Amino acid sequence: MFRIVFVFDVYNHNAVHAQGGDRRRYRPVHESSTLCTTSDPVEIVRSLRPEEVYIADLNRLQGQGAPDINFDVIRAVSDQTNVMLDAGVSSFEDIMSVIDLADHPVLGTETASLDTISKVASQYPSRVNVSIDKKDGVILSSDPSMPKDPLEIVEMLNGLDINDVIFLDMDMVGTSAGFDAQFLSLIADVCEHDVLLGGGVRGLEDIGQLEDIGIKGALVATALHNGSIPVTMLQ
Repeated sequence: MFRIVFVFDVYNHNAVHAQGGDRRRYRPVHESSTLCTTSDPVEIVRSLRPEEVYIADLNRLQGQGAPDINFDVIRAVSDQTNVMLDAGVSSFEDIMSVIDLADHPVLGTETASLDTISKVASQYPSRVNVSIDKKDGVILSSDPSMPKDPLEIVEMLNGLDINDVIFLDMDMVGTSAGFDAQFLSLIADVCEHDVLLGGGVRGLEDIGQLEDIGIKGALVATALHNGSIPVTMLQ
């Protein structure tokens, strides 16, 4: 079954909604949602009962506030549902502080090197999701050994005992602008792990197309908040 993963970012304890990957424009989710009347992450999850949630800890990703400022909220959400968490892990030491917060820590190319991803995957087999992060048409990474071609990254990840691979197009996040189906089909063909798409999903027609090309799930926020995808598909 195709997986619809409910997405929200957490900033200073509140759920916020993404707009094109520009973190300065993220606003409390209830301000623009037809689905949520609160921006309290715990209350949102209690009300909507999603089977899976993806959380990005914006405080950690941006280096703002105490590193554990959102941990109590994330832990409370994890008590209610399955969580994949991007907490800006950039080293093997970082994973120790977040491994018990979520079912699947997310290691994104934006912050984690290939070496870190490999070491964490070895220490925690089948636990880690790896996010291939793209913005302004290029792979986000400060690792000089990270390939610029996402297909090469996928081939390298095939040799690791990880859970899912996420292709996160940050330019498309919150835009409902669609996606490159031909390119994603290549990613799905090459990847030996389940591939999830983040960014650009507009509605049910997109879900059907993604399923047809071999993508196993999508990280979705905007299409849920505006009613294009029914909340029942989360549950």
